Amino acid sequence: MATPVWHPQEEGVKEICGLLQEFRQPSVDQSRIWQQLQRCSQFPDFNNYLTFILCRAEGHSVEVRQAAGLLLKNNLKTNYQAIAPAYQHYIKAELLPCLGSSDRHIRATVGTVISVVVQQVHVQGWPEIFQAIAQCLDSNDYNHMEGALDALSKICEDMPVELDSDVPGLSDRPINVFLPRLLQFFSSQHATLRKLSLGTVNQFIVSLPTALFINMDNYLQGLFSLADDPAPEVRKLVCAALVELLEVQPNFLQPHMRNVIEYMLQANQDADEEVALESCEFWSAFCEARCAPDLLREFLPRLITVLLTNMAYADDDEALVDADDDENGPDRDQDLKPRFHQSRVHGADGGNEEDEEDDDIINSWNLRKCSAAGLDILSTVFGDELLPVLMPLVQANLSQPTDAAWKAREAAVLALGAVAEGCINGLLPHLTQVIVAFLVPLLEDKRPLVRSITCWTLSRYSKWIVQAVGHPDGHAQFDKVLTGLLRRILDSNKRVQEAACSAFATLEEEAAEELAPRLELILQHLMFAFGKYQRRNLRILYDAIGTLADAVGSELNEVKYLEILMPPLINKWQQLPDSDKDLFPLLECFTSIAQALGPGFTHYAEPVFVRCINLIRTQEVAKADPGRAGVAYDKEFIVCSLDLLSGLAEGLGSSIESLVSRSDLRDLLLQCCADDAADVRQSALALLGDLAKACAVHLQPHLPDFLNLAAKQLGSEVKDNVSVANNACWAIGEVAVKVRQEISPVVMNVITCLVPILTSTEGLNKSLLENSAITLGRLGWVCPDLVAPHMDHFMLAWCHALRSIRDDVEKEDAFRGLCAMVRLNPGGAVSAFVPMCEAIGSWHEIRSADLRSEIAQVLHGYKQLLSGPTWDQCMAALDPPLREKLIKKYQI
Repeated sequence: MATPVWHPQEEGVKEICGLLQEFRQPSVDQSRIWQQLQRCSQFPDFNNYLTFILCRAEGHSVEVRQAAGLLLKNNLKTNYQAIAPAYQHYIKAELLPCLGSSDRHIRATVGTVISVVVQQVHVQGWPEIFQAIAQCLDSNDYNHMEGALDALSKICEDMPVELDSDVPGLSDRPINVFLPRLLQFFSSQHATLRKLSLGTVNQFIVSLPTALFINMDNYLQGLFSLADDPAPEVRKLVCAALVELLEVQPNFLQPHMRNVIEYMLQANQDADEEVALESCEFWSAFCEARCAPDLLREFLPRLITVLLTNMAYADDDEALVDADDDENGPDRDQDLKPRFHQSRVHGADGGNEEDEEDDDIINSWNLRKCSAAGLDILSTVFGDELLPVLMPLVQANLSQPTDAAWKAREAAVLALGAVAEGCINGLLPHLTQVIVAFLVPLLEDKRPLVRSITCWTLSRYSKWIVQAVGHPDGHAQFDKVLTGLLRRILDSNKRVQEAACSAFATLEEEAAEELAPRLELILQHLMFAFGKYQRRNLRILYDAIGTLADAVGSELNEVKYLEILMPPLINKWQQLPDSDKDLFPLLECFTSIAQALGPGFTHYAEPVFVRCINLIRTQEVAKADPGRAGVAYDKEFIVCSLDLLSGLAEGLGSSIESLVSRSDLRDLLLQCCADDAADVRQSALALLGDLAKACAVHLQPHLPDFLNLAAKQLGSEVKDNVSVANNACWAIGEVAVKVRQEISPVVMNVITCLVPILTSTEGLNKSLLENSAITLGRLGWVCPDLVAPHMDHFMLAWCHALRSIRDDVEKEDAFRGLCAMVRLNPGGAVSAFVPMCEAIGSWHEIRSADLRSEIAQVLHGYKQLLSGPTWDQCMAALDPPLREKLIKKYQI
């Protein structure tokens, strides 16, 4: 029996349209209307009503019909499979005729809904839609062609690969059917059709289906014919296509490269900023695609001029809106960017992650920023070749002192910062002139944006400013930069304060001990700023203070410095409630100070320790019952508190024992080691290792539980949480050297996890490999009887990892394990003798005389074991420099 055709009830249409109309009113209680719509959605044919309103309710406003369509789209995206097949059929059947609706808003909404349905049923689930689109494209009716192209472009954006597949019910792959038609639309008289067709074809550049490969010449001819299109949105897509082709299919552009570069140079000066921005991406893409520099070399003089011109602030740049943001004006909520604490990473090479990209004090990507990035990457390819063109332009801009020319000055300073690394060899002989004559005076410029960009540019030269300290006038130059940045830290403009603080933090990292003689001056400025900064810049100031502590270390541990530094910080610490997220950067700052001061932090330790414990405890309660805790759960309070406790343990050493013994830290830490959140586990395991070093006795009676939780992090999912595994591995090693034989129950479990990490072919994180090698060695040192029998399973990979570890105490422990295991099972390392010698040869200097002696005994033992020709063959297999090094050092 035929399924009855669905028809809407007039009252239902009227009610839903009324709700949608009401929902659009800004003054109405939208949550009440939304609840009523949700009640309506319980009816199984609700989506049919929405479809009817979108496609047929011509007596209602377009806005109401669109609202019905958008609600339908969301419902289908989340719930399509639950809709009865008959209703699915109704929805699809109603949508098809509306592809050519006379109203473009309705057509656009229908296209969006159609693309969502295709996502749900895939290409083979609705072949009719492609037949309908093809008919519309061939209809010569503008509404039908535009509606079909719009829907097709949305489908291609979501699932381009599926359109290049065989579909039952269709005579050919969809892309084969549509591509010739799309290319024809490149020459349409209608800009919208040219834009939609070009944008649709561009979706296939990355996947490069056969249809596009075969038609590549036609596609390129079409692109070139649209290069000077009167519609800027079409020109923008031409530029986007050329950039993407250069990134993923550069060979196709190779024969046309000169013309393409010439075109992009022109487009980079387009009156439409979006076209200019899209074309500007080409220069970075050219360098990253490793195209032959000679192709671009002759264009450099013109290109650099264009880039420098585009690096000037546009009149409508959002940065100009609050450029004169006075320090007395209150911070707005939108000024407070979300912050992300990086959990502590421990062990070999831990904590050396790359810093985030320099944020050119502007959040949104624009032509100015893109041009600077282009100049930056060009400088890494062409180096000092840029300077004869760039520097006269920069000097000309800087020689315009009038206030009206401030944008040109600012762009010149940005350019100097952009080429700081790529052109440094050519700039080094003139660095004093660049720094002292050009940049330092601009720190006093009338315009805040000139002062702020000068701070950033100086930070880009920090490394070389510090290196020059040992040269004539180097100290004077360093002091000029240092005092200049300190003055700007106290600037009255918030943007300049931010730039100066960030630049100073960069200088601190490079300068390290050079800061010690100037500590009093630095602290006076930083703590004066502490008294005047508002919330946003306080966060950056905390970072600068923490970086200072990291840089100067124990030099900070003098009464005169602590009297300047600590009272304002402690005061702020006491002011902030436990629920205030401004505690996060303060906790991070205290972590650095505690590590720097070491035992000198003892005076401040107890209240800080107790606060951290309370924060963790409160958040653990909030996780289960926010009402009882009185605060909403936020794991970052736990992570930052754990990291500060780690800093205390590292700084205070065994002196932290009295604080730990009087607290429930051990129980809280066990909870955190088992937490669902990876970053909580990461910081908890770092603290576990630090407590093992400082006071391992207080990990009892939970030590087996801690070790089992740590070993669990080294299982099959190690790739998903490398930093957690890294800290777990390091912590196990630290526990091992403290508790020694007590670790024996988990040794084989840990070894079983470490061997796959060491032998992995998936290019795991270097730090994890090195920590795994160290921990395996430490376990072999404390429990050689358990580990040595299995040496033949891991010696080769283990020795390869040991080679890359820098000389330190942890490496010494690992080699003590090597020696202990070889003594028990010398045969287990014979097959890895050459890698073992390479590992031994990786030492620059072994400071421990005992270890030197043990290694010598191992090598002499093998000389006896492998006597005669076998020993000679083994030695011959070593690289000559390594062989000579071992013979000389160990007399073998």
